[in-house]
Amino acid sequence: KQMNDSGALEKIIDEVIAANPDNVAQFKAGKDKAFNALVGQVMKASKGKANPQQATDLLRARLG
Repeated sequence: KQMNDSGALEKIIDEVIAANPDNVAQFKAGKDKAFNALVGQVMKASKGKANPQQATDLLRARLG
């Protein structure tokens, strides 16, 4: 069952961003692979239950 609770997903995203400062910096420098790695970490942290599109959208919004 997919997780559609954006509050829970945002908490995971915040934890992933905090735990992966190098990937965040690389993404902000224009490296899309770093963003994909962050999405992968969100999926891993949610045990694959996060909605990938929602995770991508929230992560992009969070990283601006």
